[in-house]
Amino acid sequence: MTNFSEQLARYADLIVTTGINVKKGQTVVLSIGVDQVELAHLIVKSAYLHGAKEVLVKWQDDKITRLFIENTTDLTTIRPSVILENDEIVAEKASRISVVSSNPAAFAGVDSQRIKARQQAVMKARQKVMQATQNNDLSWTVVAAASPEWAKVVFPALSAEAAQEKLWQAIFNSVRLDAKEPNQAWEQHNDFLAQKAAWLNQYQFDALHYQAPGTDLVIGLPKNHLWEGAGAVNSQGQSFMPNMPTEEVFTAPDAKRVDGFIRATKPLSYAGTIIEGMTFQFKAGEIISFTAEAGEAVLKDLIQTDEGAKRIGEVALVPHSSPISQSDLIFFNTLFDENASNHLAIGAAYSFSIKGGTEMSEAELMANGLNRSQVHVDFMVGSAEMSIDGILENGERMPIFRNGEWAN
Repeated sequence: MTNFSEQLARYADLIVTTGINVKKGQTVVLSIGVDQVELAHLIVKSAYLHGAKEVLVKWQDDKITRLFIENTTDLTTIRPSVILENDEIVAEKASRISVVSSNPAAFAGVDSQRIKARQQAVMKARQKVMQATQNNDLSWTVVAAASPEWAKVVFPALSAEAAQEKLWQAIFNSVRLDAKEPNQAWEQHNDFLAQKAAWLNQYQFDALHYQAPGTDLVIGLPKNHLWEGAGAVNSQGQSFMPNMPTEEVFTAPDAKRVDGFIRATKPLSYAGTIIEGMTFQFKAGEIISFTAEAGEAVLKDLIQTDEGAKRIGEVALVPHSSPISQSDLIFFNTLFDENASNHLAIGAAYSFSIKGGTEMSEAELMANGLNRSQVHVDFMVGSAEMSIDGILENGERMPIFRNGEWAN
């Protein structure tokens, strides 16, 4: 790839400025794969240039993690120092950058019960960080980097080098790095999605009705729910971009008012396993049955994580004509595939998805219809054949999506 180093540097700067919008004196926590050293160096450099006080780098290595899960005699113990560090991140309101680059099948063939046990231990240890993230108490962003293993899954017919180069280019295109001023392009994109969120908020629909092949689902919405666009604002009033790329407008459902059935339209990469051909049936908000053509055991473990994992915590609208959808690529990575398709999330709702939610207790959030769980896992349900109606309290219907596109 010509001028790759220059593009990578621009990407790092975009992550720091638009992604977390780092401010002088802030601590930044960077989670990134060991195969992404060059990008890590560039992000750290940019963060310090823009005023960061300290950048803590947390290296990720799927091979070491797999060896641990397969061989350890203690899957559930988390060192006290790890829990203390997570508490410090919350107390400092440190900005978080997560760079995803894992092989979607990194843990394929590993005993799903061992994966589940370790994930539950890790999620419990990170509960305060997760809650702070869901409340937008701190700035956070999730971005991607092209690893050779991931690239070969997306482009299996290419050599490892060619596949990685092509995946990098797809990542750069998806985050508008080809624009003359990427930060300005993101401002314009954020404005567009904010307009869609404002249109939905003015109607305060009581429910949404999804219809497509294999799908007939009614999702109730809580009173005073709030639709959000791409950007977010933390508790200190600083703007940031939680996901890059992002094409969604989203809110929380009423966790007890989801009825019908729905079919996933793209594979889901979860816990190092690719889950394909998923279907779900809901009654009174709860998943009462599900199937998967591949990875069903891992899906079952996900849904059994806790009581909240049997319900959904997010509904997100993405037009089929989104740039990622039009690329005709399946990334086997939720950060990308969710931005090619309408999607739902198993698990926790974001507390800011309801008026006054960030000030509510867990019990108050549940009383207002927002699901609580240790997990939040998006799965894709949209297609060019999907239609969605908004249902008002008086029963009147308004078209929101037709044939996979915004109806207004």
